[in-house]
Amino acid sequence: MATGAGRPPLEGKRSPSHDILKSTETVEGKRDNQKIHPIVADVEARPTRPLMAHGFSLSNSEMGKGNSVHRHSHPPVFRSNTTNNIPVLPYPSNPPKKGSSSCFCKCMCWTISLLILLLISLAVTGVTIYLVFKPKIPQYSVDSLKISDLTLNFDMSLYARFDVKITASNPNKKIGIYYEKGSQLSVWYSSTKLCQGSIPRFYQGHQNTTKLDVVLTGQNQYASALMSALQEQQQTGRIPLDLKLDVPVSIKLGKLKLRKVRIMGTCLLIVDSLSANNLITIKASTCKFRPKL
Repeated sequence: MATGAGRPPLEGKRSPSHDILKSTETVEGKRDNQKIHPIVADVEARPTRPLMAHGFSLSNSEMGKGNSVHRHSHPPVFRSNTTNNIPVLPYPSNPPKKGSSSCFCKCMCWTISLLILLLISLAVTGVTIYLVFKPKIPQYSVDSLKISDLTLNFDMSLYARFDVKITASNPNKKIGIYYEKGSQLSVWYSSTKLCQGSIPRFYQGHQNTTKLDVVLTGQNQYASALMSALQEQQQTGRIPLDLKLDVPVSIKLGKLKLRKVRIMGTCLLIVDSLSANNLITIKASTCKFRPKL
């Protein structure tokens, strides 16, 4: 009779090989649980949070470990967090600085505006004066011309003395004329000045006519050629002379005396002779005058 026949195996006892196999399976199960599975990311989805916080930087040791950081010239853009509904404020912009150019532009605008207003005021004043007073240029005419002396001296200098009678007319009804100091009246032959004089100072009232006697004297050096030309021209009976006028005057409007202006003019005379102490006939006379501010 066999001793172990018909006995079931004891459940409380386990073989060493069975324990080793079970421990091996337990370790492998733990390894399976510790495996890292890749996460499938949605490439088309836009990030809701910044990948790197503002002011984040890596140390030199971390840079050496192979971490690469892409640097951008512009600051990172923070987007709104739609998950937590956290509002993201934009970066504060620097307020524009008001430079000196704005002040300069304002000064220029004011200056130009004042100049325009001044010009408009002057234009209105001038138009008003013209319409009220209707100013006219005084007129002058040569009544007579007498040669008191026209002599060629031994040193070949030519001495001339002319006596001229002039009529000055003021055609204005409301304007008086002050003849000031510094006037010039001269007689020219061709481009040579023979003699000169000045008009005396006086006041000429409204619509007044004044006759003036003016003495003109002059002397030219090395005038032998000039004397010869005058004698040749005298034989024709028509000698052209230019009487030039430069007279400073002041205008009186009512009781107001305005600034000085100059009356410039030229009279082209044609005379028949240049004989001394003889009455000379003026065959033609053409005069033109203009004011000069």
